[in-house]
Amino acid sequence: MNCEIIAIGSELLTPHRSDTNSLFLTERLNKIGVQVTFKSVVGDRQQDLVDQVRIALNRVDIVITMGGLGPTVDDLTREAVAEALGFRLKRDQAVVGALYARFAAHRMTMTENNSRQGDIIDGAVVLENSNGTAPGQWLDIVYNNHRKLLILLPGPPSEIKPLFDAQCLPRLTETLPKHHIATRTLKATMIAESLVDSRIAPIYSRYADVETTILSDKGDIQLNLICGKPLIELAQARVDELASRIEDELGDLIYSSQGESLEQIVLYYLEMRGATLATAESCTGGMMAQRLTSISGSSRSYIGGAVVYSNELKTEFAGVPPSMLNEHGAVSREVAAALAEGIRQRCSSTIGVGITGVAGPSGGSEEKPVGLVYIATADEKSTEVVEKRFGRDRERIRQWSTQQALDLVRRRLM
Repeated sequence: MNCEIIAIGSELLTPHRSDTNSLFLTERLNKIGVQVTFKSVVGDRQQDLVDQVRIALNRVDIVITMGGLGPTVDDLTREAVAEALGFRLKRDQAVVGALYARFAAHRMTMTENNSRQGDIIDGAVVLENSNGTAPGQWLDIVYNNHRKLLILLPGPPSEIKPLFDAQCLPRLTETLPKHHIATRTLKATMIAESLVDSRIAPIYSRYADVETTILSDKGDIQLNLICGKPLIELAQARVDELASRIEDELGDLIYSSQGESLEQIVLYYLEMRGATLATAESCTGGMMAQRLTSISGSSRSYIGGAVVYSNELKTEFAGVPPSMLNEHGAVSREVAAALAEGIRQRCSSTIGVGITGVAGPSGGSEEKPVGLVYIATADEKSTEVVEKRFGRDRERIRQWSTQQALDLVRRRLM
């Protein structure tokens, strides 16, 4: 079974608000074997809503709307869905009576426009909203000779989540044919998305029953594998088989086979090896430390470090010789190595990391342009330095620098 989620509200089409409810619904639906194949956002215009509901009913089995069930003039979901179906709206006096009682319990006067929330589409089952005034509605209908489920839900997260769990999931589980979805998420880093696809497309193209998507973000490549089968064992076996073949092809480029973040994997390796880590960061301004310490339990392996923006602090906190800074400059292979070695010795850690570069947008030169970064890792036996050029966007430079640094630590620990 497939589903379309329609988020309703003109505010969702501005830069100030975004739809997060659909993420919750997708997770719940996937667990019962329903795949979300479309998501759409529609403003508070009745004809647009009518059009989108009709489009959705013609291409999916289940349509879920979120929002537009309140008392105000721009809450038009009930009217739009009724028009799209050619059904009538009826005012349910039991719902209106419950609204009056709810307002009275809070010692508030209910204005007449609240009664609109009692307008129920002909044939719909009322879904009680224990956390708000707008009830949901459930329609099990035949549309263009096909059975469809249409579910109207309120918009606020505090209302939609408990309502869906309590009243929609049991109905869906009872109504839908047995189907299960299995998923796997593999992650690689510091490799181009196009290169990953060129290597694994010949593999995943042979698995027509497994949907494979590739996402790229901030130096991270995420491979999502999804398969639906009548039995969860069959679905899981297919995604696991494909995941294994992709891992064989990409080797150590894959750092996670269950969706873990790179910082989680680095901390896992550190703890497994009984090793510790310290960092000296210049252009990244503590971002690597922030990423590591966002993981619970990181203090077992990540000792700490220093943000060494100025040359004086590079010397004081990481022991970089002033003569080296004068000769090679703060952004140099030599200084990156000295930062890694110095912070490791200062903190008595197993591994030290040093990062120095030009994050921009100002401060670059022809010799050392914006985006030039040197990243070093050091242990008691050896020091490795890599030179990277990460473009001209400041946030991208900082993010990719920490991604590269974490991956260098991972590989050293492997």
